[in-house]
Amino acid sequence: MKNILKNTLALSDKGGKDLSKAILLSILCDFMLMATSGIIYIYLKDSLIPALENKTPIYSVGVYITYAIVMLLLLYICYNLQYKALYVSVYNESATKRISLAEKMRQLPWSFFGKRDISELTTVMMNDTTMLETAFSHYIPPLISNIISTLLISIGLIVLNWEMAIATIWVIPISFLFCYLSKKKQDNIGIKAKLDQLLAADKIQEIIDNVKDIKSNNRKESHIAIANECFDKVEKSSARVEFVLGTYVGLAQMILKLGVSTSMLAGIYLLSIGGIDILTFLFFLIVATRLFDPLSVSLINLSATFLSMLSIDRMKEVENTPIQDGALEINNNGYDITFKDVCFAYEKGDRVLNGISFTANQGEVTALIGPSGGGKSTTIKLAARFWDISEGVITLGGSDISKVNPDVLLKNYSIVFQDVTLFNNTIMENIRMGRIDASDKEVIEAAIAANCHSFIENLPDGYGTFVGENGSLLSGGERQRISIARALLKDSPVILLDEATSSLDVMTETLLQEAIVRLTKDKTVIIIAHRMRTIAGANKIVLLKNGKVSQIGTHNELINQENSDYAKMVELQTQSQNWKL
Repeated sequence: MKNILKNTLALSDKGGKDLSKAILLSILCDFMLMATSGIIYIYLKDSLIPALENKTPIYSVGVYITYAIVMLLLLYICYNLQYKALYVSVYNESATKRISLAEKMRQLPWSFFGKRDISELTTVMMNDTTMLETAFSHYIPPLISNIISTLLISIGLIVLNWEMAIATIWVIPISFLFCYLSKKKQDNIGIKAKLDQLLAADKIQEIIDNVKDIKSNNRKESHIAIANECFDKVEKSSARVEFVLGTYVGLAQMILKLGVSTSMLAGIYLLSIGGIDILTFLFFLIVATRLFDPLSVSLINLSATFLSMLSIDRMKEVENTPIQDGALEINNNGYDITFKDVCFAYEKGDRVLNGISFTANQGEVTALIGPSGGGKSTTIKLAARFWDISEGVITLGGSDISKVNPDVLLKNYSIVFQDVTLFNNTIMENIRMGRIDASDKEVIEAAIAANCHSFIENLPDGYGTFVGENGSLLSGGERQRISIARALLKDSPVILLDEATSSLDVMTETLLQEAIVRLTKDKTVIIIAHRMRTIAGANKIVLLKNGKVSQIGTHNELINQENSDYAKMVELQTQSQNWKL
């Protein structure tokens, strides 16, 4: 049972074991509750009938009272164990599930995140695991235990009197089948409701992220109207879910209640022909009331489980996504990065890179330039194996990076992207992200090299200043320099800079270029830049255009080529510098 539950409900090993235990305890509790009816039946049969026939009962009343007290004690113990298995274990499983999802996401390639937004992944990790908590504790154990208990009790009833048993239990399979046949309809409206909730979450996230632009363009009312429209959809879809579930479950419960009537009619008929005695008739009526009440709740739990499975399927989708894997060692000879006939597409059939080939040599700066959409940023990300290429090969020191574990590979890289990410922590700790065991002195040295030290010292708490969410308390240029200092502190043999100087003024850019020159000794540097003063100092320039290598060479080699794309870019940038308002 443990493995079935684990695979079906996306549980951990311990979670599957705990849920199995909870189900078994729930079954035991159900049997103990039904046993009380059995004790009453036996007592009446042993006491009432002998009294009518002037015979002495086999057992005294004290024996039955003892049985009742023992049963109550066992029931108390069982309920306590069941509570611990249901409500304590479930929170441990929820925490384990969130951690396992986070660890799984850490191992997934960037291609996975490129197809999903933050609100969707947050919903999976938070809301869907919360749904798992509810299903684990309230829906699934009672549902399974009631089904198993009902099956076993039905067998006992058939043995006691098959005619009364059929008259009592015939409604059970029909009501559950009716509810199950509505699963497809429930799934469809459940998926629609989930999508509406995600759309609303996306809109809230978008408004919060862009509140300055919304206010500056006086678009507050239009965005609020769009948000309200999303909320209306959530309200309507949620109401539709409740209506459909209530309709199907209500009809199934009505069918279930017919069992009491048919049991009573069959009992009266059998009594009239002497087929059963009065005690058997009363026993079946008591069983019917004890049996159908929890089964009515089970019908609700069945529909709720169908909705829960939608959340579980979303978690399974994350967990079943293939991770990037590879060797835990890299046998590279140096740190040259070579692209050979590399092709890549984010979406099938729409290539971003189409057979590019070049080598970024160790100890040199290789600049990637070209028009927007030419594949520059993609090339840098492929060099670090954030995505896996479609065709060709990328090597680091002669080793195919597609065969190396990404965590192992990235130990060789220091990376600064155009979009800077900082944590709501001190400046010291944000820089120390580059190398967690770095001393304060080493952090400060990296900050000096990245030209951060002067503005950091002018802050109220210096290196102990908190930068706010994603560095909101710093300017764009300051955030970028912090990110550069982090990369310099890591001091890896390969440095990737994706427009790292785009937010810097001319003076700061000059100081940063000097720092980069000091770092290039025996290292491989690939940089994306648009300013010619940055590009001109590179050892090699690779011009990418329409996903292909258009030109390769030094500044002097490319500028002197007739009708070259590089010469045209230099000319246009020179003209733009002379523009006046």
